[in-house]
Amino acid sequence: KANFMSNKKVVVVGGGAAGMMACIAAARNKADVTLVEKNERLGKKLYITGKGRCNLTNACETDKFFDNICRNSKFMYSSFNAFTNFDLMYMIEDLGCKLCIQRGNRVFPLSERSIDIINVLEKELKRLNVKILLDTAVNDFEIKTDVCKGLKSPKIESDCVIIATGGLSYPTTGSTGDGHRFAEKLGLRVEKCTPSLTPINSDNSFVKELQGLSLKNVNLSIFDKKNKELFSKQGEMLFTHFGISGPLVLTASAIVGDILGKENLRAKIDLKPALSVEQLDARVLRDFEEQKNKSFKNSLNGLLPKTVIPVIIGLSQIKEDTVVNQITAKQRRMLVDIIKGFELNLTSLRGFNEAVITRGGVCIKEINPKTMETKRIKNLYFAGEVIDIDAMTGGFNLQLAFSTGYAAGYAASKV
Repeated sequence: KANFMSNKKVVVVGGGAAGMMACIAAARNKADVTLVEKNERLGKKLYITGKGRCNLTNACETDKFFDNICRNSKFMYSSFNAFTNFDLMYMIEDLGCKLCIQRGNRVFPLSERSIDIINVLEKELKRLNVKILLDTAVNDFEIKTDVCKGLKSPKIESDCVIIATGGLSYPTTGSTGDGHRFAEKLGLRVEKCTPSLTPINSDNSFVKELQGLSLKNVNLSIFDKKNKELFSKQGEMLFTHFGISGPLVLTASAIVGDILGKENLRAKIDLKPALSVEQLDARVLRDFEEQKNKSFKNSLNGLLPKTVIPVIIGLSQIKEDTVVNQITAKQRRMLVDIIKGFELNLTSLRGFNEAVITRGGVCIKEINPKTMETKRIKNLYFAGEVIDIDAMTGGFNLQLAFSTGYAAGYAASKV
């Protein structure tokens, strides 16, 4: 087998999505590849993505895909077009893992087990004779006159090095900002890192009462202090002991996160977006007429989830024991307004422990978008979340990792 290897020696630091893909792309191009991973196994973060189901990519068209990249989407043109979402899907199925497309074009392994994706990637690494060093932390690089010659600690000589160490989210998986530290030490610019796709804190006292409440088909709108709408979308969300979470909230965090770092924001939840104010008022009136001798607190069960009723009653300022037929039209309209615009004060994002991804990272101006090689140091490449690129939930971020990993691996093998 050695005869078929090119004389290109490639070292990849980090055995996540970007790192494993970089190894596969380089080794398929006949490079001699070594993968260095500080964890005891590969794909630790991949294992927990999509709640352990692994939302691998998104099967939408290219234009739609780029609409879902939050930052530096133009940087992704070359690498994405060289290795698209459909290329990834074809490769994974070709390696023996069947995929399925679910709501919102999200792509999962048919088994809905992330371990199956990791297993086929590992199997391919072994088939390609990639040397895998686990439990091995990288501390330093061999750089001579702006050319990377391999690793200094541990000592591994190579023609080039690819850094794919991830961001700062879920630090228990090993994403502890190693790549950013390496970049800064080597004189490269690193953009400020903040959590993204993360739950949001609220200081409203009733939040704790609503803990565990899951809401489907609601509309979440977020406004700044000048009342400018920053975000508005329909979907699912949930209340937690600290504030709000769920798909809608994670998406919102990517859009309002920068502003939320500087000022508090106001959220409005429309609990009944399918009904206009007039339609909801008519519905409440009908419910009240059917239950006219009931007390107010027992009249809303058909309309709202049980947990939220005491909070809505408190906000409506209608006494809970008021008999329904004594509620005035004005009071009823106020109740309708609260249901259509349930307000929350948002104070801050949650931390990296709960963030799906990291916003920020190695500045894209430092990197050649076609090859992922740094412009200042020859034969040094970056791939994946360590770079200042991020996207919405739905498989987009993993695709960014796979596309940049593929670009780096392929380019490094041709050095």
